Amino acid sequence: MSAPAPLIRRAAVEGLGTAALVAVVVGSGIQATELTHDVGTQLLANSLATVFGLSVLMAFLGPVSGAHFNPAVTLAAWYTGRRTGDGPGLRDVAAYLPAQVAGAIGGAVLADAMFGNSLVAFSTHERWAGHLWLAEVVATAGLVWLIFGLARAGRAHLAPLLVASYIGAAYWFTSSTSFANPAVTIGRAFTDTFAGIAPTSVLPFLAAQLIGAAAGLCLVVVCFGRPAAAGEDEVVVSHAEQQPTARSAEESALA
Repeated sequence: MSAPAPLIRRAAVEGLGTAALVAVVVGSGIQATELTHDVGTQLLANSLATVFGLSVLMAFLGPVSGAHFNPAVTLAAWYTGRRTGDGPGLRDVAAYLPAQVAGAIGGAVLADAMFGNSLVAFSTHERWAGHLWLAEVVATAGLVWLIFGLARAGRAHLAPLLVASYIGAAYWFTSSTSFANPAVTIGRAFTDTFAGIAPTSVLPFLAAQLIGAAAGLCLVVVCFGRPAAAGEDEVVVSHAEQQPTARSAEESALA
């Protein structure tokens, strides 16, 4: 197994990946509104571009940083990793989160620049309603449930395809069009376009997303149980003697 990349490189990848993701979301939204006035077609174009873009970014950059591109996912990984010992540490979280937020803002500015819009124009698209906040709880819970459920089920290699597919579906089955990402939410406040969100609407979305992340982790526990803590002894039963013997976590991993 190759050594993990230095933290500064991983944080840079998280920032660049999040920037690219927001550029895809915002840029495709701008392009869609310039090509058609039909809102359904605009949303279809926006969601398809997001599915393809997210899938590529996760497959491309995942081996370096884990391709979180999302503070809710990073925080959930840190929380679960406290028990298993295989998640990011606080130092990683402190590097990832600012990189993701800065990248999201940069991606929105870049998308506006590509279409000749003002580089910084705060959105006037108000998204302030209880049903939108509920949708963000549901969208984020489903995302976290899927990501960590795949890992627990040994299907993490399918994440680029399945996570992108889930986000594409959530565009349509949630009333909020599934932001499900605090960094992306902040970044989309910096563009007064189809994909934007008014700065006054951001905080309730962030709160709903964090609640959703916690709910998603609860769903993982319900479906897969709690992961074994790092260093816990594992009891192994011999088929021949049916006698329990203790085996260290390291030995079990090697086996």
